[in-house]
Amino acid sequence: MAKKRILSGMRPTGKLHIGHYVGALENWIKLQNEYESYHLIADYHVLTTDLSTEEIYNNTIDMLIDWLASGLDPEKSPMFRQSQIKEHAELFLIFSMLITKARLERNPTLKEQVRDLNIENVIYGHLGYPVLQAADILLYKGEAVPVGEDQVPHVEITREIARKFNNQYGKVFTEPEPLLTKFARLPGLDGDAKMSKSLGNTILLSDDAETVKQKLRKAVTDPQKIRKNDPGRPEICLVFTYHQKFNPSEAQQIEKDCRSGVLGCVDCKLRCAEKINQFLAPILERRKKLEANLDYVKDVLIEGEKKARVVAEQTMSEVRNKMLIG
Repeated sequence: MAKKRILSGMRPTGKLHIGHYVGALENWIKLQNEYESYHLIADYHVLTTDLSTEEIYNNTIDMLIDWLASGLDPEKSPMFRQSQIKEHAELFLIFSMLITKARLERNPTLKEQVRDLNIENVIYGHLGYPVLQAADILLYKGEAVPVGEDQVPHVEITREIARKFNNQYGKVFTEPEPLLTKFARLPGLDGDAKMSKSLGNTILLSDDAETVKQKLRKAVTDPQKIRKNDPGRPEICLVFTYHQKFNPSEAQQIEKDCRSGVLGCVDCKLRCAEKINQFLAPILERRKKLEANLDYVKDVLIEGEKKARVVAEQTMSEVRNKMLIG
């Protein structure tokens, strides 16, 4: 049986952090052995919140290096830039005729972004970015989309657009299913619900051991645990959340020792830093090799775009034929 196909992507904003790994990359690496995977560098999507383009290419290369260093295999998972496949824009234009402004305004993720980024006037492209996402997914006949729970509304919009197109013009697209990421989010070092570079509360996949240690030293913990012997509440401590992910074998004991006051925050953070650094060490090693061989990284992009273009052209040929504009 042929493998089902998935499409995943990220906006190129530079080097990635451990939240990106936990929320997406880890799942992609696992799924590339189970699915036919395509991975999109969503450079057009950057424009929805930032019109400057000077850093997009450099950020693309930085992100691609992190993808490769983390374990994405270009032989299994073509990686490519959205802007280099013109069919993304063409299908986006067609799909934008199949959805109302009112439907897009109900998108909860958009409301969250507008609030978090203090956006006063939402541009058309930002309002319509789930439509571009639908084009990204359906252009490659994506049957499943690996997402966190916060992205499920986007997949539902994609399903609605696929249904509308098929009903209007004839069957081309399968309605994709969301593949939920088990550990969707890591809190930021400042205690914010989301790790984000714009908030400066991240541990990067490219951070060295000393940097990780220094960052964790400043991490927010339980405000009621002031002294070592004070009983702690690990359920509200972000450092314990990191232990659950990067130090699962000791998490139960750490929880017990925190609650009893046996384990102080300083020691807890040092142990957590040690485990995160153990996780990051092989990624850092691979990253250094990739940084020293940028020609290879750029070749990965070129080859991925060749493979993606073949699929995109085939899909758009079907779309035009069904619409009688081929």
